[in-house]
Amino acid sequence: MDISHLNFYRIFLNLSFLNLSFILGCGSVFAAPPSYPDHPVTLVVPSTPGGGTDTSSRLLIPKISEILGQPIVIINRPGASGNIGAASVASSTADGYTLLTLISSNVINPNLYQKVGYDIEKDFTPISRTVTVQGVLVSNQALPANNLQELITYLKANPNKINYGSGGTGSFSHLMMELFQINAGIKLLHVPYKATSPAFTDVLANHVSLMIVDIALALPYIKNGSLKAYGVTSNKRSLIAPDIPTLSESGMVGLEGVQWFGLVAPAKLPKPILDKLFQAVHKTLSDPEIQATLAKEGMNASPSASPDEFNAFMKSETIKWSKVIKDAKIERE
Repeated sequence: MDISHLNFYRIFLNLSFLNLSFILGCGSVFAAPPSYPDHPVTLVVPSTPGGGTDTSSRLLIPKISEILGQPIVIINRPGASGNIGAASVASSTADGYTLLTLISSNVINPNLYQKVGYDIEKDFTPISRTVTVQGVLVSNQALPANNLQELITYLKANPNKINYGSGGTGSFSHLMMELFQINAGIKLLHVPYKATSPAFTDVLANHVSLMIVDIALALPYIKNGSLKAYGVTSNKRSLIAPDIPTLSESGMVGLEGVQWFGLVAPAKLPKPILDKLFQAVHKTLSDPEIQATLAKEGMNASPSASPDEFNAFMKSETIKWSKVIKDAKIERE
């Protein structure tokens, strides 16, 4: 065999070795560790302990942890309407060991704050929506309206005279009331509070006339006659208050919105890990005991059909609320 043939075979063998190394290398990049998770996972909850975000997370985590076979440690990182907790996860390693309970405020905030510390589309891997929470439009007994149509008629006759409370500028309760005004063609006075609880207390005390509030919080007072209920904000009636119609059923077609929570990881999470987490969440939310427990808290198990569906939902929520913020000329105070 002459020298030229020897050189050809050497080159061929070298190229074959390089190709094999590349294939094996790609496998190590794209394949999830077969033992994932092999140590505890951290879940960042961007709110204080005891609130709806924290409660929903703590109701789901034991079952998800059981399915994954590893403890999930909850760390509360409240502040800036969920921005601080979300930003901390956005800068974390995408290995499946740091997750975030994403809240609806996280997709709204970029339209309200100059800086939020994360890019909702670029910095996260959506896993699944988990829970939705219905709101209900209520008033105190002093308001002379017994159903939604009577309420709208009364409010149109008294522009800029009737006030409503909210959990703060840009909160779900605020944005839903702005959407209500836009759809109904009415003008109300906004009284923002630092949290939902004091706003709701002032509705009960007749200091504030109207509010959209979580159905579970309002229901005892609706039942005892302290509050009037005009409709729930979702497209379906509440499981815990089936006698209260939706706002759409009562004549405000399209006036829908819910608070929601979901699970996300940092961007570029390997697909095998994403699939494993999605399956664990979906299995948890399909458990009848979990669904019943959530329902007692006024929450609905609302898993996404897929991570892609959750991603599309997040984008639709961004578009929806950014339009409301723009149309209502809302600015963060």
